[in-house]
Amino acid sequence: MAKVPFYQESAERLYQNLQTSDRGLSSQVAQERLEKNGRNALNQQKTTSLLQKFLAQFKDFMIIVLMVAAVIAGLTGEVVDAVIILLVVVLNAVFGVFQEAKAEEAINALKEMSAPSATIRRDNQVMSVKSDELVVGDIVLLEAGDIIPADLRLLDVASLKVEESALTGESVPVEKADAVLTEDDLAIGDRHNMAFMNSNVTYGRATGVVVATGMQTEVGRIAGMLEAADETTTPLQANLTQLGKSLTILILVIAAIVFVMGMWRQAESLIDMLLTAISLAVAAIPEGLPAIVTITLALGTQRMAKRHAIVRKLPAVETLGSTDIIASDKTGTLTQNKMTVEKVYENLELPDSHTLNFDRDNRLAQVMILSNDTKITADGLAGDPTETALVQYQLDRDYPVEQVLKDMPRVAEIPFDSERKLMSTVHPLADGRFLIAVKGAPDELLKRVTQLAKNATVAPLTDSDRQAILTTNHELATQALRVLAFAYRIVDQVPANMTSESVENDLILAGMVGMIDPERPEVEQAVADAKSAGIRPMMITGDHRDTAAAIAARLGIIEKGDTAAVITGAELDDMDDATFAKKVGDYSVYARVAPEHKVRIVNAWQKRGKVVAMTGDGVNDAPALKAADIGIGMGITGTEVSKGASDMVLADDNFSTIVVAVEEGRKVFANIQKAIQYLLSANLGEVLTLFMMTMLGWQILAPVHILWINLVTDTLPAIALGVEPMERNIMKQPPRGRKSNFFSGGVLGGIIYQGLLEGGITLLVYWLALTYPVHATASLAHADALTMAFATLGLIQLFHAFNSKSIHGSIFTVGLFKNKFFNWAIVIAFALLAMTILVPGLNSMFHVAHLDVFQWGIVLAASFMMIVIVEIVKFFQRRLMK
Repeated sequence: MAKVPFYQESAERLYQNLQTSDRGLSSQVAQERLEKNGRNALNQQKTTSLLQKFLAQFKDFMIIVLMVAAVIAGLTGEVVDAVIILLVVVLNAVFGVFQEAKAEEAINALKEMSAPSATIRRDNQVMSVKSDELVVGDIVLLEAGDIIPADLRLLDVASLKVEESALTGESVPVEKADAVLTEDDLAIGDRHNMAFMNSNVTYGRATGVVVATGMQTEVGRIAGMLEAADETTTPLQANLTQLGKSLTILILVIAAIVFVMGMWRQAESLIDMLLTAISLAVAAIPEGLPAIVTITLALGTQRMAKRHAIVRKLPAVETLGSTDIIASDKTGTLTQNKMTVEKVYENLELPDSHTLNFDRDNRLAQVMILSNDTKITADGLAGDPTETALVQYQLDRDYPVEQVLKDMPRVAEIPFDSERKLMSTVHPLADGRFLIAVKGAPDELLKRVTQLAKNATVAPLTDSDRQAILTTNHELATQALRVLAFAYRIVDQVPANMTSESVENDLILAGMVGMIDPERPEVEQAVADAKSAGIRPMMITGDHRDTAAAIAARLGIIEKGDTAAVITGAELDDMDDATFAKKVGDYSVYARVAPEHKVRIVNAWQKRGKVVAMTGDGVNDAPALKAADIGIGMGITGTEVSKGASDMVLADDNFSTIVVAVEEGRKVFANIQKAIQYLLSANLGEVLTLFMMTMLGWQILAPVHILWINLVTDTLPAIALGVEPMERNIMKQPPRGRKSNFFSGGVLGGIIYQGLLEGGITLLVYWLALTYPVHATASLAHADALTMAFATLGLIQLFHAFNSKSIHGSIFTVGLFKNKFFNWAIVIAFALLAMTILVPGLNSMFHVAHLDVFQWGIVLAASFMMIVIVEIVKFFQRRLMK
C-alpha cells in the first residue's frame, strides 16, 4: 500500500484506501492482515552474549600489542611477567564488559512502552484486544487515560487532548481535531488530526482509524533510525588506537636497528642480540597503560556516580572533558516539564503573582478552579497539566479550593471545544443565583466580554481597556507564557439551553493568567558555567519559535531579542547539508524540530570537528543521543529508550550535573595525560639506555632488569597519577576538541626531553662507575656499573613521577604530598626496587651486586637531578606561555 499523507485525506477517502469502514474490519480480514503484515510491535534489538562482549574487547589494537608483549616476556623466560601482563589484559576486558553489559537496550525499551490493550470496533461491535494485534484499518476508540496503541487518523473528536512531549518535545498537551488539513509537509506537532503511538490521552475522547502499525509508525521510524545509527568512536578510543599503532611501528624499527647493529659489531651472539632486541621491545611497550586508563576511568565513574552522573560506558568519562557543544532538549531537561502560573493579570494590572493572595469570594480565583476538570486525589492532582497548574497555584496560597468546590458544585457545563477555544461551567451561589464560569483563549473570550471586574466593582469594557488587555496578552505571549483568560456571568437560573450562543455572551472579564513550563532554577548558572568553560550550550525543542527564543534568553543561551540565533525545523528543511554546514554556527536555538533534525544538527557540528554532547529524555531524542559523541539521558523523567541510547544518565535530571561531569571528564583526561607522559618518557629512557649501551659496546641491562623496572614503576605510581586531585582553573580553559590528543599541550615535547634526560643520566652514572671503579677487578667493576645503572634507571622514574603530577605546573604548587595513594605507591615501588639489590639471594637472581654508601649516594643524587632539571624547564615554559 502506497504511503499517503493521511492528514490530508477525508474520512471517505481513508475508508476507501484502507479498505475499511466505520463499522470496523471483520475478524477474518483483521486476521489476514495480521498474518500478512505482522504484529503491531517494534523490532527486538539484537543482543550479544557476555562471551561475545568479552571477546570483542580483545580486538583493540593496544590489547593486541600487550598480548604480543606477554608472549615476548614468556619467550625470555619471564613467565611471571607474562602472566601479570595477561592478567592486566583480562582485567581490562572485564571492566569493559561490565560497563557495556546493558548497552543496546533502546529498541527493547521501546517495545515495552507499547500499550497492553486497545478498545476497537470490529464486526460493528466494541471489544478490547491486545495492542499488538491491531492492524491497519482497525477503528480505535480513545478516552482520557488511554495510551494510543498505533498511529491513528482521527475521525470523530470530542475535546481530545494528547500529551506528545516524548515524541515532539512539547510540554503542553495538543488539542486534536478531525478536520482535513491541507498544508504540505506538516511537522508531527502540527498534524492535529493525527494521534501517534505511545502518546497519552489527557482529556476528551475520539475515534480513529489505524493508518500505521509497528515499525511503520512514527515511533517505529525513530526505532529504525536508532537501530541504524553507527556507534561513535570517542576521542579516547581514537587516541589510544593511534598511540598503539605508532608505538608498535617505532618499537619494531628501533628493535631491528639494535639487532642489526649488534650483529654487525659481532659483540654478542645471535641469541643474545635477539634477547636484547626483545628486551628493548618490552621496555618500549607501556604494558600498564590500558589498565591505568581503565582504572582511572572506572574511579572517575565512581566519583561521578556520587554526584548523580551515572556513566554506562567508560570512555564517556573522558569524552565529556573534550565536549565543545551541549545540545540540550528543552522539555524536562532545561525546564521542569510541568505547567506553572507565572503571571496573573487582574484589575488591568500585573501584580507580583508570587505574593498575590485571593479572598474566598474573588471571582478570578473561583473561575480558575471551577471551570476546571482537575481531580484532587490522595496522590495529588490529576488532569490536564494546564488545569492542574491553576488549582495548584491556589493551593499553594492556602485558598480553600476543596471547600469552594463543595459549596459550588458543577450543575451544568459546555465542554471545551478546540474551535471556539472556550469552556463553561455553571455553579450555585449562596443567594440562590448561579455563576457561569468561563475560561479560554483571550482573543476568543474577549469577543464575548462586555464588562470588566475591577477593584470589586463591575464596569463596562471600554475600547482602551480592550486594547490594554490585548497588549498585555501579546507581551505575555512573547515571554513564552501560555495565556488563558477568565470571565463570568451571574444568572437567576440554570440556562435551559446550554449552548455557546446562549451562555457564553455578555460576560464579565475577571482577569488573565500566564503559564509556563518553568526552567529549572539551577540551569541558568549551569549554562553560565558551561560558557565560561568554553562550551556552547544549545537548545533543541519542539516548541514554537517565540516560546523557544524566550526561554533560551531567560536561561542565557542567547541574548534577549537575538532572533537570528533561532531557526525552525521547516527552515532547516529548506537548507541543503552544505548550506547548513556553513551556517550551523549561527544558531543556538532550534525550534519545532523533528527527530531527524536533531541527528542532522549533531552531525553538522561533528563534521566541523566538534565534540557534541546531546541531552534528552524523550523517545524523539534517542537517535540523536546515539549519534552524538556522548548521549546524556535523564534518569527520572527520561524514557527507558533515551536511557538505553545514552552513554551517561543524570540520576537527578539536573542540567548542572552535566557541568560537574564535564569537570570530572577534564580531570580524568588530565590525569591520563600525566600517566602517559610519565610512562612514555620512562620507557623512552629505558630504550635510549639499551640502545646506547648496545651502540657503545657496553654490557647491557638484561631483560629481567627491564621487566622488573617496568613492573615496579609502570603500575602503582602511574595508577596513582590517575587519581591526582584536580588542578586549579581546569574549568576556565577552552575545550580540547576533537583534534587534540594525549600529546597536545607540550606533552610530546615533554616525553622526548624527559626520556632523553632519564636515559642520559643513567648512561652517565654507568660511565662514571666504569671510569672510577670501586673494585679493581674488571668483572666486579662491570657488575657495580650495571647495578648502579639498574638502580638509577628505576629510581629516576620514581622521582620523575613527582614531576608528572602536573604537565606544566611546579610540584610545589600542586600539592607535593596531597595524594596519599601516590605517596604510598612511591614508597612501595622504592622498596620493591631496592630489595632486589639489598636482599641476599634476590640480588643473585637479578644478576646485580651490593652497593656501598658512596655508590648509593651517586645513584640517589643523579636520580634526584631529574626533579631539579624538569622544574627549571617548566619554569621557563610557564614564562613562555604567558
